[in-house]
Amino acid sequence: MGPRVDGVDHRASSRALFAEMYAETTSVARRRECREALVHLHLPLVEHCARRFRNRGEPFDDLVQVGTIGLIKSVDRFDVSRGVEFSTYATPTIIGEIKRYFRDKGWAIRVPRRLQELRMAITKATADLSQDLGRSPTAREIADHLGREVEEVLEGLESANAYSTVSLDAGDGDPDSPASLLENLGADDEALAHVEVRESIKPLIELLPQRERRILLLRFFKGMTQSQIAAEIGVSQMHVSRLLNRTLEQLRSEMREVG
Repeated sequence: MGPRVDGVDHRASSRALFAEMYAETTSVARRRECREALVHLHLPLVEHCARRFRNRGEPFDDLVQVGTIGLIKSVDRFDVSRGVEFSTYATPTIIGEIKRYFRDKGWAIRVPRRLQELRMAITKATADLSQDLGRSPTAREIADHLGREVEEVLEGLESANAYSTVSLDAGDGDPDSPASLLENLGADDEALAHVEVRESIKPLIELLPQRERRILLLRFFKGMTQSQIAAEIGVSQMHVSRLLNRTLEQLRSEMREVG
C-alpha cells in the first residue's frame, strides 16, 4: 500500500512525496509507492483539465485516461530543485497530451505528425489571408506567409485527404442511388462499350470538312438542336439536317469499310 495522501494540504503532501521519492536512502519499492501516490494525489488535476474538452465527441473517461498519461510523464520528469509547484509544471503536459489525442483521433489515415501540424498551420494561414485579400490565397501566398516552400504547402494540402474517409457501406441519401458505395464498386460502365467506337471514328471525323466537323461537335458534344446549329453557323435548319444526315451516312459507310 502506498502512503496516505488524503490530507487537506495537497501541496505539502506532494512536496513530501517527491522529497521521499528522490532521497538517496529510499528503496526502489518505496519510490514506486511514492510515484503511484503522486499520480493518485493529482488525478483531480487531470479531471479538471479534461473538463475543458468535454462536449467534443469523446467520452470524459477517455480524456481522463489520456490526461493521466501526461500526469505520469510529469511525475517522472519533475525536477524538485527548480522550486516550481508540481501542478504548475504538470498542467501544460496534461493538456498537451489531450490535445494530441484529438489531433491523432481526427485523422482517419495515419500521416506523419509533421504533416498534421503543417495542415493546421495552412488552415490558419488560409483563414488569415482570405480575410486580408478578400479571396482565397494561392499556394504561393500561403507558402510566403508561412515561410515555407510551395512544395511543402502542396504536400500539406494533399494530406488533408487523409483527415476523413467515407465508409464503403455509406450511401448518399438518394433513394434512386445504390444503397452503399460497396454496391456500386465493380459495376459495369455503360460508356465503356462506346470507347472502341469513339476511338475508331475519331480519325474519320478529322478528315471531314471543317463545317461538317463543327456541326457534329455542336450536335453530339454540345447537345444543340438543329435550329440552334442553323442559327450558329448561319444556314437554314433544313440545310443543317441534310448536312448532318449526309455526314452520318458517310461515317457509317467508312466504318463498315474499316470493320
